[in-house]
Amino acid sequence: MTGVSRYHQARAKLAAGWRNRAVSLKALAFGLVGVVNTVVDYGVFLLARAAFENSPAALGAFASVSHSCQCGEASTIALIAANTISWIVAVSGSYVMNSSITFAAESGRKLKWRAYFAFVASGVAGWLANTATLLVAAQVLLLPVWLAKAIAILASFVVNFSLSHFVVFRVRTTPAGDAGKDV
Repeated sequence: MTGVSRYHQARAKLAAGWRNRAVSLKALAFGLVGVVNTVVDYGVFLLARAAFENSPAALGAFASVSHSCQCGEASTIALIAANTISWIVAVSGSYVMNSSITFAAESGRKLKWRAYFAFVASGVAGWLANTATLLVAAQVLLLPVWLAKAIAILASFVVNFSLSHFVVFRVRTTPAGDAGKDV
């Protein structure tokens, strides 16, 4: 009886170790995709921010929004707008790369509108973490914006990977009639 018990214990430990390894490899792949997305996110953010700062029309619009909602200064609205634009571009690229690489087994390497919208919806939590961290780091801690944005990207990584792994790309059983709609 003890031999069977030890066998089952060893088998369970081996299976758990393999699952943990698989999650670790996925986290590594997610991180590498994230490096590419970070470059995209960061680059688009800096371009959008520079465009807004050099556009009297954009600055006027942000001042108007700021005055209307009394929700901060125009510079705060400009940061949020630049961050939102960069996030939309990055989340779209992230979905494509993660569907094709990180979660290829779960997605079948197929892009589906339903999965894309689920990915974007789950990414809103990452965007919120990113934007909140950016604002706190830049406007409360008074860090340079480039450093605040880098910290914000790290904060959103944890949120995005967790939601992608446990919600968006989890293994599902699909009914025979529901193949989903490919992108």
